[in-house]
Amino acid sequence: MSFNDQLQRLQAFLDADDLHDEALDYMAACGYLTALAISPEAVADDEMLAELFAETPNYESDEQQQAIVSTLLELKARIARELASDEDLELPCELSLGDEPDYSDLRSWCIGFMEGVFLREEAWFSGDEELVSELLLPVMVGSGLFADQPEFAEIDKDPDMVEDMAEHIPQVLTQLFLLFHAPEEKPRPALLKRS
Repeated sequence: MSFNDQLQRLQAFLDADDLHDEALDYMAACGYLTALAISPEAVADDEMLAELFAETPNYESDEQQQAIVSTLLELKARIARELASDEDLELPCELSLGDEPDYSDLRSWCIGFMEGVFLREEAWFSGDEELVSELLLPVMVGSGLFADQPEFAEIDKDPDMVEDMAEHIPQVLTQLFLLFHAPEEKPRPALLKRS
């Protein structure tokens, strides 16, 4: 089975109605795994899955469980590899909130991403809080989770600014990944020279 086929199977599983109400749907799961691939502090697979599903799904069989879990782990690994390359990450949705932001795939993706950030919030912001907050701003705006805060309400009044921020999300992800995983004082070649 090709990886695309595995992703389609995963999407059907995550978007089904019989998962817990607080489980992440496919698009949110993609954002969540992206945040965990960027995270300055690793999250164990068990914790990652527990947060993603909210409660253990009723798998049809051990084989189905193994297939779903291995696809999630492979997807996270592929996202991490793409982030580590020189290319900006390609999101699985349009970089637009459209006319109905609450129903857009990008909103789901951003909510999932923020769920991943909240898992290790202290680690994300302990280094350079101001820079990380600035880089995360487009995702935070896209998520709609902070809409009741005055500065976000102000941004939401300007649809052009919101759309512009959305378009910059891939570049922001690359910058965050490099910030946490390629510090200037430890250039990458030095990291590779382990005796």
